[in-house]
Amino acid sequence: MATHASVPVTSRRAAPHHLSRAVLAVPVVLGVVYGFYAAAILRGGGAVTGGQIVLGVVSGVAVMVLGLCLLRFQSALPRELRATAYATLFGGGMGFLYSLAGHSVLRSSGVGAVLGAGMFLVAFYVFYTHED
Repeated sequence: MATHASVPVTSRRAAPHHLSRAVLAVPVVLGVVYGFYAAAILRGGGAVTGGQIVLGVVSGVAVMVLGLCLLRFQSALPRELRATAYATLFGGGMGFLYSLAGHSVLRSSGVGAVLGAGMFLVAFYVFYTHED
């Protein structure tokens, strides 16, 4: 017996969310650039040391992994929380780079908070205007 076309399907499975290679390349490239920049700030024109290389690799991998996690789970977050996540990642990263230049923890936190607040405003505006 045929069923009517408006009968809902009860065994619908959610399709997995796949990210394109171009989208996945963005956090990878940003992580590499961030790591090189962190090591360059710490170097300060002197000789390259093992500690600078370790700092660059660890900070670059951290930014890359956090960026990939944010890309993977951003569709499950409401726009306010998504904008907050991007602002936290950006503000924390910039505050850390600012602290590597030799500034105090309080000043670095303030710079990170200001930059994070700016990123929140921009990200929220973009998410608010581009959602259905």
